[in-house]
Amino acid sequence: MPGHRIGHIDKAIDMTRILALLITTVALVAGATPTWAQTQYKVADRVKLGGEGGWDYLYYDKDANRLFITRGTHVMVVDTNTLKVTDDIPDLSGIHGVTLAPELSRGFISNGGDNTVTVFDLKTLKKLDSVKVGERPDAIMYDPFTKHVFTFNARSKDSTVLDVASGKVVGTVPLGGKPEYPATDGKGKVFVNIEDKSQIAEIDAVKLTVLNTWPLGPCQEPSALAFDKVHHRLFAGCDNKMMAVVDSDSGKVVTTVPIGEGVDAGRFNPNSQEVFMSCGEGVLTVIHEDTPDKYTVTQNLPTAKGARTMAMDYEHKVGYLVTAQRDPKPPAPGQRPAMVPGSFELIVVKAE
Repeated sequence: MPGHRIGHIDKAIDMTRILALLITTVALVAGATPTWAQTQYKVADRVKLGGEGGWDYLYYDKDANRLFITRGTHVMVVDTNTLKVTDDIPDLSGIHGVTLAPELSRGFISNGGDNTVTVFDLKTLKKLDSVKVGERPDAIMYDPFTKHVFTFNARSKDSTVLDVASGKVVGTVPLGGKPEYPATDGKGKVFVNIEDKSQIAEIDAVKLTVLNTWPLGPCQEPSALAFDKVHHRLFAGCDNKMMAVVDSDSGKVVTTVPIGEGVDAGRFNPNSQEVFMSCGEGVLTVIHEDTPDKYTVTQNLPTAKGARTMAMDYEHKVGYLVTAQRDPKPPAPGQRPAMVPGSFELIVVKAE
């Protein structure tokens, strides 16, 4: 009878609701966020910044709401409230990275072109000093625990360590391979990818010695690195389209996660338990840390080709990426395609 059929339908709906509730409860108890409840991101703004020079690492200054963008011979400074260029630090040489020591009001720039670090005043952005370091410094990082700045030198395959207060070199750490991006636990240890060896090196930031060197297989040629300090998990973004999750206590590769091609920067937001990998093919891979050993790719957000480096405002769930259009004409041997003049742009990614 019709009434019986309706009753059966109602019971089926009730059972479906109960089953969904049970699945959600189990997921929450296990520490996982249901896929449908996870944050999705969108490209919220694209702003033409123009200007000359290639680009490398970006650094977000949360205290002053500004973004530092390295451009080869100068650093472009953007107000993240207006997305307009407000300052520029000129006359640099093949620069790669910027790091800040806010409590001492100092900033540091790695000059790969002349093997120096430029020290600047954080308030005025005026250059204060130039310090000789290893050969072709690339990534640069401030460690608040030791109050030291570490440069990671691609050609000399080592790390130069500067004391922030004095601005002097206090040591060099041989790494045995080409270092890429670092991370600090804020308690006396620094970790860095060794790209040409497919390894991560663990450094004693006080004694300035290498404690361990860990293989990353099957992850190959790591460049990006992010860190979940609470759960002791390092996230190494690798050239073969995967991210290795590494236990920072044991050095063991816990699992691997697929990402886009051409990764060069990684970030971890502890507020949302999300890992971000910006990939040069034109995607931002977003990965949720369900548990320290389980990860879910929640999104491969289309950005733009070449948008491989990134900075993030973790509090507001905002990411900043940059890229430019390339000349379609074939470049000279050993050269990158020329950048189309005026096409350099800032891409702003926000949570929906």
